[in-house]
Amino acid sequence: MAHKVGITETIFRDAHQSLWATRMKTDDMMKVAAAIDEIGFHSLEAWGGATFDTCLRFLNEDPWVRLKLLRGTIRKTPLQMLLRGQNLLGYRHYPDDVVRAFCLKAKENGIQIFRIFDALNDPRNMETAIRVCKETGAHVQGTICYTISPVHDIDSYVALALKLKEMGCDSICIKDMAGLLMPYIAEELVKRLKTEVGLPVQLHCHYTSGMASMTYLKAIEAGADVVDTALSALAMGTSQPPTESLVAALQGTPYDTGLDLTKIAPINQHFKELREEYKALESPRTVDTAVLSYQIPGGMISNLVNQLKSQNALHRYEEVLAEVPRTRAELGYPPLVTPTSQMVGTQAVLNVLTGKRYSVVPKEIKDYVRGYYGRPPAPIDPEVKALIIGDEEPITCRPADLLEPRLEAARQELAEKGFGQLSEEDVLSYILFPEVALGFFQRRAGQ
Repeated sequence: MAHKVGITETIFRDAHQSLWATRMKTDDMMKVAAAIDEIGFHSLEAWGGATFDTCLRFLNEDPWVRLKLLRGTIRKTPLQMLLRGQNLLGYRHYPDDVVRAFCLKAKENGIQIFRIFDALNDPRNMETAIRVCKETGAHVQGTICYTISPVHDIDSYVALALKLKEMGCDSICIKDMAGLLMPYIAEELVKRLKTEVGLPVQLHCHYTSGMASMTYLKAIEAGADVVDTALSALAMGTSQPPTESLVAALQGTPYDTGLDLTKIAPINQHFKELREEYKALESPRTVDTAVLSYQIPGGMISNLVNQLKSQNALHRYEEVLAEVPRTRAELGYPPLVTPTSQMVGTQAVLNVLTGKRYSVVPKEIKDYVRGYYGRPPAPIDPEVKALIIGDEEPITCRPADLLEPRLEAARQELAEKGFGQLSEEDVLSYILFPEVALGFFQRRAGQ
């Protein structure tokens, strides 16, 4: 099973999304982009996830321009993005015409590997994105959101991977967003994916529980082809395991990555020095083994704390932590990843603070129960369903089948607002984040 292991470096996307609230500026990336391109990474995760939203909302940057700049300098290493299937980079489903246009433009502007996932692991929410990205000639990586529940097991993940292969995916990613994947489970899962599915397997873990480097080692021994790591200046905590440690651990073995630590050191030094500048945003880098009992990813914990603080109810934190798994079970065990993690967390807070469970239900949870987000992994508790939507029948079709095309209407709206000359990329930014994008266009035009 010996094989050279590929490394996907996450410093330009998930590492700063996990530790610096996604606020790294494009300038700070460009200073080392050429040097990073020389290292020999399998790919560079540089776009998607929350980067799009934060560029427009907080950095006054155009995410499309970031992509073009990176692609202009990084010529040897494939650029990779994280795409939430039918959600793209927003927080709800978009119609097929928008998904198609977005995938085409992302490829045209420089993305070569699309990692496509759905929060519920519902393949119907990934099919349009997979099909369009395949048409562009890009590498399409189908993703398993790893979670633990009575309905999630290795058999179910292998079945999902087989379905993704049938849909045309070129490789499979195991996405362990909360650091829940244990080393020996990873070994078994990877072995089975390699023998029963036969596609290349990539592993993406967060360090939250402190297990990820051990998990990577067992997965590599079992045949994992590529793993995601972050340069040590932005590794660990809720980020990925450190790149340098893994490169060193595999040196001189049959799995040697072939990367040169002396070339990596000055690039890491650049990010070390930047930490001072981003200090106010930095999350504490602790190991949180509570994630193993509550299965709540790091970003979700900070959301819960903020929600409770704003209600002067921080003293009820433990009650909310205990309520999350109960609420999740009643809602059919959705994996806790954007946007379901925020939805389940908010409902758990409301259940505790109101004193009467499900007496207050946000619109998103109602839509989830109605089937508008896709198929829950397990049936929703019938009593809870009745409390939330009464005797209404949930939909059974693919949620996006109910959506009207949006591109043409968005162009019209922008023209009426005096933005008739915008690029297709700008129109897509507006569809994903209407108010934020409009504010950005106005600032860019000096209005």
